Formats: sequence, structure tokens, C-alpha cells
Amino acid sequence: MSERLEDIAIAMTAGGKGLLAADESTSTIKKRFDTIHLESTEENRRDYREMLFTTKEAMEKYISGVILFDETIRQKASDGRMLTDIIRQAGSIPGIKVDEGAKPLAGFPDETITEGLDGLRGRLKEYYELGARFAKWRGVIAIDSNKFPTWGAVRQNAQALARYAALCQEAQIVPIVEPEILMDGKPGNHSIDRCYEVTEHVLRTVFDELFSARVKLEGMVLKPNMVIDGKNARKASVEEVAEKTVRVLKSTVPATVPGIAFLSGGQSDEEATAHLSAINAIGNLPWKVTFSYGRALQAAAIAAWGGKKQNVAAGQKAFAHRAKMNYLAALGKWTKKDEQAA
Repeated sequence: MSERLEDIAIAMTAGGKGLLAADESTSTIKKRFDTIHLESTEENRRDYREMLFTTKEAMEKYISGVILFDETIRQKASDGRMLTDIIRQAGSIPGIKVDEGAKPLAGFPDETITEGLDGLRGRLKEYYELGARFAKWRGVIAIDSNKFPTWGAVRQNAQALARYAALCQEAQIVPIVEPEILMDGKPGNHSIDRCYEVTEHVLRTVFDELFSARVKLEGMVLKPNMVIDGKNARKASVEEVAEKTVRVLKSTVPATVPGIAFLSGGQSDEEATAHLSAINAIGNLPWKVTFSYGRALQAAAIAAWGGKKQNVAAGQKAFAHRAKMNYLAALGKWTKKDEQAA
């Protein structure tokens, strides 16, 4: 594997493969485990992620990289191999989440800023030595029908994303730049046109700041939200989501960015797949467009596994199926028939 940032960024989004976001914080994975009545111990978290990373079909054919949590990048599988080695042996790239979560933004009620810049240079150096070749930082942008987001909150999150990205590239790590406009935030009743307007403003601001911070656009991956109406106001068709998403990206994202890997952000598994396929079916896009899904790749797998050793094969089958569906979507070739065929 080449160590050039540009080559790693291309490999992360090429050929229909996409990213598995397995970087849930300890509190988020506990919520997932609560749904299957499983205690969130270090061993159970390891077993669950090991099940995903040893799914040969998914990891070799459909997954280009895995975003890990700090605990996971240091863990060994039950057979003593490092989990990062299992990922690499499947031809996939290990990555790491480096932000420390969205915290209340002083002076801006109901808006957040992502923390984690302090000491990041040293942490990136360590993560590189542990095998990470890309990183992720999520800026969370609140949205409603008129008041949010404020200009100040957008600007401060864009500046944090740019500083993080510059530090990553200095450490020879590809930054995933993730400004997420919350589809499922409160009250969740904004229209798709409002989402378009906010997404355009946020992406313009983010690229302004990346440019000011001298981030090499050829050596990064963008992880944006799709342009979609709020979760309590859903009425836009798959075609409308795809059309508006492509339009906003074409007007804000320079063609030098090698790849865009969408977050699923509150969409159901099949919805996230259908939208991704419709976006790619539009065609003639200047960047590779794929997925960087967490829950939309894992929900079926965790339910099938249920925390039981005897269900590992069932969990892997469910994960491989969702990975394949999203791979087809990243090629613009997914159909509802593919879901039924499984």
C-alpha cells in the first residue's frame, strides 16, 4: 500500500468500496448492546467488532477501510492477532476517530463545538504507529426551520475541522472531514430546501477554512450529510434527495477532492442505500461517491448476532449483505430486487 496521502484517499473511496464506521464511543455501543440485552464489557465489544472484521466476503470485496475507536485500535482478537492486522490482511485500511465529541458551545445556546484539538499532534503520531492511515473528526451542526445554525457556530466548527485536517496531513494521515447537519436533531421538522440552504452554507465555509489552513484537498475525504428533510417531516422522494444532494455538492466541493463518503445520519438501512444508489445513478460526478456508514451497515448484523457465539455466522451474513447492497449503490446499480434476492 502506497503511503502517499493522495493514494490512500483514492483507495478509501474507489471501485464501489466504502468505509465501515465502527468507531462508536463506549456510551454509543452500550446503547446498541442494550437493544440485544448484552452487557457492554470490553470483551463483548471486542467479540462484536471481531465478528465484523473477520467477515471475509464483506471485508475483502466491499469495505475499503474501518474507522476505529481508541479502545479497538489497541485490541487483540481472541486468537491473539491485532484487530488492525485482521483489517489489513483483508486488504482494508485501518482508521481512527480522533475527536472527543460535541460539547456545548459557550455563548451559543443549543449549539455545539467538537473538542479534541489539544494534544492531537501527539495522539496522531501514536495512532500512525498503531497502524492508522486515516482519521475522522465530526463537526455537528444543529438545524431548524429558521434560527439554527448560527454563523458563529458554523464558522467555529469549520475552523476546528480545518485545524484537525492540517494536523492529520502533517502526520501522514488522511483526514475525513465530517460536517454533519443533523437530520434527526430536534425538532426535526425542517424542509429539504432548508437542509439544502444550510448544507451549501456549511460546505462553503468548511472549504474556505480548509483552504486557509493549507490542507491538501487531494489528500482528504469529505463525509457530508445528504440533503434530506428532517426526520419528523420526511416527504422528499429518493430522486429529489439525490438531485439536491448532487446539486449542492457540485456547487461547493472542488473536483480536486478525490472522494466523498456519505454518513447515513438517522436514515434506515435501505433508505441510506437507495439514496446512495440514486446519487451515483445521476452519473458524471467529479469525485468518487461512496458510503461511510455505521448503524446502516451494522443494525441487521447486531440483531442477528445477539451477543451469542452460535450466531456469529448469522451476524456475518447480515453484515456481508448490507455491505454488498451499499457496494452496489456506490456503483449506482442497487435495486430493490437485490434486497429481496437475499
